[in-house]
Amino acid sequence: MPRQPINIEKLCLQPHYSFHHKSAVLTSGDYLKKDFNSMTIGWGAIGTMWSLPFAFVAVRHSRYTYQFMEKYDTFTVAFFPEQYHDALQILGTRSGRDGDKIAASGLNPETSTQILAPSFVEAELVLECRKMYANDLNPANFIYESIEERYPDKDYHCIYYGDIVAVTGVKKYQA
Repeated sequence: MPRQPINIEKLCLQPHYSFHHKSAVLTSGDYLKKDFNSMTIGWGAIGTMWSLPFAFVAVRHSRYTYQFMEKYDTFTVAFFPEQYHDALQILGTRSGRDGDKIAASGLNPETSTQILAPSFVEAELVLECRKMYANDLNPANFIYESIEERYPDKDYHCIYYGDIVAVTGVKKYQA
């Protein structure tokens, strides 16, 4: 899918819809070293923090991708057309510890434009991010009691904020 660079100031995206209804793929690691992992995510955000454009993603410590998020300074968040739903299901339900789930998904990693973490040929939008903050969720700070229900195993997420350093996408994402 041919993506073009998009100035972050011109990015048009429905963030809640994109994460909650379409899902995204988080990838961290180094494409050139073939040392990376991907996972489907449904929780995230895009906005402005410290006067910088950012994306935030949430990764449980138990996920294989967590090791890559801790080891590497960059990550991508990629959004796909609906036709790749089954591929995203594979990335979200299998672990990279157990085999090459990316190959099983049929998706094709590729170099990103400015960072080491890969993007995907089939993605229609890719946010290239450099980590700028990370912290574990603290359940003592949950204001809504219902949030705790999302963690029956007490496996809280680590939240990563990434400075969006590059965006590529198809025309519908550009104002």
